[in-house]
Amino acid sequence: MVIKLQIDTFGLQFFVSTPFGSITEGWTQVGRVGCLHKKVVGVKISIQQYVAILMRYIRNQRLRFTWLTILLFAGIALQIVNPQITRMFIDAVATGAAATTLMRLGLAYLGIALIGQIVSVGATYMGESVAWQATNALREDLAAHSLTLDMSYHTAKSPGEYIERIETDAGDFANFFSQLVIRVIGNLLLLLGVLPALVLIDARLGLAFILFAAATLVALNKMRAIAIPHQKANKDAETELFGFLEERLSGTEDIRSCGAVDYVLGRLYEHHAVILSKRWMAELMRFCIGAVSGLMMVLGYTMAMLLGYRLYQAGIITVGVAYLVISYMSLVARPIRELTQQIESFQTIGATVERMSELLEQESQIQDGPGFTFSSGALNLTFTGVGFSYAPDKPVLHDITFHLAAGKVLGLLGRTGGGKTTIARLVFRLCDPQTGVIRLDGKDIRQATLAQLRERIAYVTQEVQLFQATVRENITLFDARISDERILAVIESLGLQTWYERLPAGLDTKLQSGGRSLSAGEAQLLALCRAFLRNPGMVVLDEASSRLDPATEALVEQAIDRLLSGRTAIIIAHRLATLQRADHILIIDSGQIAEYGDRQQLLADPSSRYFQLHQTGLEEKPA
Repeated sequence: MVIKLQIDTFGLQFFVSTPFGSITEGWTQVGRVGCLHKKVVGVKISIQQYVAILMRYIRNQRLRFTWLTILLFAGIALQIVNPQITRMFIDAVATGAAATTLMRLGLAYLGIALIGQIVSVGATYMGESVAWQATNALREDLAAHSLTLDMSYHTAKSPGEYIERIETDAGDFANFFSQLVIRVIGNLLLLLGVLPALVLIDARLGLAFILFAAATLVALNKMRAIAIPHQKANKDAETELFGFLEERLSGTEDIRSCGAVDYVLGRLYEHHAVILSKRWMAELMRFCIGAVSGLMMVLGYTMAMLLGYRLYQAGIITVGVAYLVISYMSLVARPIRELTQQIESFQTIGATVERMSELLEQESQIQDGPGFTFSSGALNLTFTGVGFSYAPDKPVLHDITFHLAAGKVLGLLGRTGGGKTTIARLVFRLCDPQTGVIRLDGKDIRQATLAQLRERIAYVTQEVQLFQATVRENITLFDARISDERILAVIESLGLQTWYERLPAGLDTKLQSGGRSLSAGEAQLLALCRAFLRNPGMVVLDEASSRLDPATEALVEQAIDRLLSGRTAIIIAHRLATLQRADHILIIDSGQIAEYGDRQQLLADPSSRYFQLHQTGLEEKPA
């Protein structure tokens, strides 16, 4: 993707070129953001279309935006009027005007200057307010879109990269929007207001300043976007650093225990060295843009002084008007100077928009089906010829075929990497198989919407995700519609009343993220409450009781019995005790079914793999 920023003589244009591969006519929208793009090589987004994207997010802030527009125009008018007051004061002094006249002009100048400052503060405040509210909605869209992407995308990106794109990039976008409104648009309008005022003073003055403004904008146009590739490289390097830090900080204990601290610090230095080199080039490009702008400003002030002096010497203008020429040159220089600064912001936002676009253009391979209603109660499950791989030429599952009747429990065994967790993900549609069909309640699960499917299936993993919130919010996953009475009824039905009574503040007990405030067993109990609260027809359970103390294990086992009662279940088993619940056993080896059958029959057959595992101790064989 190539992003270009162009400043034309009297306007701005924002370009995004995206190599999409195939050419498709027509404008499309990416998410709720409404990023309009045409799928052709060399996509062009004009400033009007870009502003339309921003307007999409401020349409609920029309009143604030109206006030922002009023303040913006009022500020421009005051900036043009005040130098005229100064010009009249100077000429009044030169002609010996009365002191009262000078006093009135002085008070008028101070009054207008004070009002101008108030208007400027109000416009800045309003612009920032609109920008941040709009950008918070953008953050929401970026986060929501990320959560819709399938596992193949999430496994390729670290959480640190998502944080960088959703938080930092969106923050840059907010700053760009506020600067766009307050500085770019405002100063372009100021420039268009000053030039006619100079024409009214003297046509030659007006023509000279118009030519100067045009030449300056053309020069800046030649410098457009030269830093964007370097700025994007800098942002990408920072994103890699975020991902590196997130990964290493989450593995602090392992890093220390294995003596890898020096290695991690070395990698940290390498990341910072890359960032330094990328940032140095980006700053060098910015310096070049600033140098061109400074040179044009020197030429502009020289022109203003020479013209003012010549016209004054010729008796065409007064001393006050000569001052006015210099003052208006400052007003002309300010928009150009601000535009130069915004070119630098455009370079940053260009890389930011590109990165956000890359995220928003990602489409999940998991798409909603047309939808159908599952029957109530336990659900039957059928795998027919299912094959799956996370990466090309690296199959994980081969021709998996089995049937699990409603209300039955399947014990799923196999070594680490054999495909057990992948089967669970396929049932829950975190991934879709490349070959074969998975049917739930007799229907292809791809025909259901994701919401319908996940409403009827509960997936309880070993690693329970806890949030920095109350027990109530962690159990309901922040669904305020679920009453405390219903939560307490679930706790009681799972036999967890004793555990609940040990909580210091009941449902209002505050938990820390990452499970730091709960033991592994308590986290499992909370996860079981989550599952039971949804009343699913099928439960996929990654059994984790092997890490628990005996007392907590007894509570967990009791809760699992209650949860599985009257429901279909798949248990990824690690211990013999868990398999006592299973009606059928499925052993996966290298992505293929090594053994499948009734548990009691397999247990009675000395030649079966399950019998051998049972004899030697399940914990030692499948991991």
